[in-house]
Amino acid sequence: MPTIVVEVMPKAELLDPQGKAVAGALHRLGKNEFTGVRIGKRFELTVEGEVTEATLAEVRALADDMFSNQVIEDVVKIYVAEDAVVAPAGA
Repeated sequence: MPTIVVEVMPKAELLDPQGKAVAGALHRLGKNEFTGVRIGKRFELTVEGEVTEATLAEVRALADDMFSNQVIEDVVKIYVAEDAVVAPAGA
């Protein structure tokens, strides 16, 4: 079964306190090659059957109405994942 992925990030002009905290922790650990961190959200929707343009349009509407707060966040990417199961990092 296909998986549609929606990625949501804080608007670029807004402060990202979580990202700032992680960036500070990286610097304290000596990881100075990373100059900034922004933390967002990722949604994975498993689809029964084929992904059509109508399905993607419905996901776009859900992303705008339900998955993101349009005042402070942007939906940056919606795509069909190559693999049906997305393995967690380090797996």
